[in-house]
Amino acid sequence: MTDAAALLPLLPYYPHLSDTQKEYILTHWVLRRFTKGQFIHTADDCLGQILLLSGKIRSFLLSEEGREILLFRLRKNDTCVLSADCILHQISFDTHMLAEEDCELLVLPAGLFSRLAEENIYVKCYMYQLLTERFSAVIQAVQQILFLRFDKRLASFLLEEFHRTGNPEIRMTQEQIAQNTNSAREVVARMLKRFSEQGLVHMKRGSIRILDPDALRKRI
Repeated sequence: MTDAAALLPLLPYYPHLSDTQKEYILTHWVLRRFTKGQFIHTADDCLGQILLLSGKIRSFLLSEEGREILLFRLRKNDTCVLSADCILHQISFDTHMLAEEDCELLVLPAGLFSRLAEENIYVKCYMYQLLTERFSAVIQAVQQILFLRFDKRLASFLLEEFHRTGNPEIRMTQEQIAQNTNSAREVVARMLKRFSEQGLVHMKRGSIRILDPDALRKRI
């Protein structure tokens, strides 16, 4: 059974809450579970502030044609307020959040989070700081698509995963890599084949092994 009282101090603003506000949060947080592939947040709902306890979430923009543009990912202990975008009038674009793995999260409903932000300046500052970080992720995603050649984007992504996990084997399908690099699977397949021919990576079913990270870094 999840002990919310032990987890809520993970919130950056928690030390600045009054005892009444802490009790208020503890009383109103809701435990939610989502299975892999299930939408957590879309443009048609307004979940609230979330604290991810386990699993992984992908946040993206979705065009009318169904094309995804990856914005960021959430992992264990990450928080997000874009899932409460109905109370964030500064946000003029619709984000979607999808469970990439089975997820468990604590949710503070949007209306209650809005009330808390109005009562406590530290909560409001946290909200705007996090919005700034998320907006920066949007700008970075757009810049990469518009200005960075795909071989550089792919090399950068592979190296980021290598450094994040410490494992030269990136356990992702080409379709997953395409989602991460805002590209198409066919484009990823062609570029990985070129990297393989150059001795930079070795392709296996469901994974890519980095053979020469230094040479790959020179492609960025």
